[in-house]
Amino acid sequence: MIERYKTIYSGSEAETLEKKSRFIANVRLAESEEEALAFIEEMKKKYWDASHNCFAYTVGERQEIVRAGDDGEPGGTAGRPMLDVLLGEGLCNTALVVTRYFGGTLLGTGGLVRAYSAAAREGIKASTTIEKQYGTLLEIQTDYNGIGKIQYILGKHKIPITDSQYTDVAAITILAPISQIQSLKAEITEATNGRAVMSEKENRYFAILKGRILTGDALRP
Repeated sequence: MIERYKTIYSGSEAETLEKKSRFIANVRLAESEEEALAFIEEMKKKYWDASHNCFAYTVGERQEIVRAGDDGEPGGTAGRPMLDVLLGEGLCNTALVVTRYFGGTLLGTGGLVRAYSAAAREGIKASTTIEKQYGTLLEIQTDYNGIGKIQYILGKHKIPITDSQYTDVAAITILAPISQIQSLKAEITEATNGRAVMSEKENRYFAILKGRILTGDALRP
């Protein structure tokens, strides 16, 4: 499992104009090549009367699959620049289609590259991106003398608390990047003089969006 990667949470649409040509960018999460291809076909049907429906996509947590298509534009002037934008943003599992309605003025090779690149950037800008992190659920129990110290450590490292219960002891569950678990446990043990009892539970991907912890199905809106 890759520890962290950037992807689309919710795609969006953005439109730009260049010498009377309309460029409409649509972005969507695509966690398989089948999803990416289905999205491209969907956009081609939606914009069936357009001059071109160019595409680019990356699939895989390490961008193992990358594809681009110019849909009739001069080779290398549309799909590849769009793909370069996706790769430059570090986006995984992302599909992008830029639709062009020709406005009557030729843009030239350089103009097309700039126009498709700009449309791609605007589409991504309009979308919501997240960083998925591979983390571990860690349950921590301690007395009330130690909870303040633990909360300070968690705040310092920006570790989210997913659950908390306060009875005769304080019990909290946190979700931390897997690479930080051992050092975090050592720091908590030292701060509480060994009074904290910690138990590692399951590993899972998570993301934090506007202060909200996303896991499981919530990672896809």
